[in-house]
Amino acid sequence: MTENDIRELANVLVRELTEQGKTLATAESCTGGWVAKTITDVPGSSTVFGEGVVSYSNTAKERLLGVPTELLAEHGAVSEPVVKAMAEGVLTRSGADFGVAVSGIAGPDGGTKDKPVGSVWFAWALRHDGGVVVASDFQRFPGGREDVRRLSVVHALQGIRVRLHG
Repeated sequence: MTENDIRELANVLVRELTEQGKTLATAESCTGGWVAKTITDVPGSSTVFGEGVVSYSNTAKERLLGVPTELLAEHGAVSEPVVKAMAEGVLTRSGADFGVAVSGIAGPDGGTKDKPVGSVWFAWALRHDGGVVVASDFQRFPGGREDVRRLSVVHALQGIRVRLHG
């Protein structure tokens, strides 16, 4: 996907959130705030986007999002339990209708046999019937650091749209 495609995806998402009167908050690790930047590049996005957290370190995940130390110790930052806790944490702390979280290994270093470069976990938390529903997804993206990060941004945005529509 090109930068223009990503920009168009963000425009569509902001329009759809606006039409539905919904708000969004982000919790990002490997994308370093790129999801939030993409959304806030859209004029008028302040009506649907209130905040984003870049929690690159485990300490930041604990302090800013309330991710339990035990989850990080047992599963590592790039894991389903941690990314779900990130999404729930940003949803709870922001008061938004949707929370999206991204945690992965963009490279070129940091990969392992079990979690190679390109491994990315996503979670989407949303308020539903007085509670919170959290969905997650794992992707292994090809390419270098920027490729992994770009594809992660696209997947996060597309995931919000899917959940926005039902």
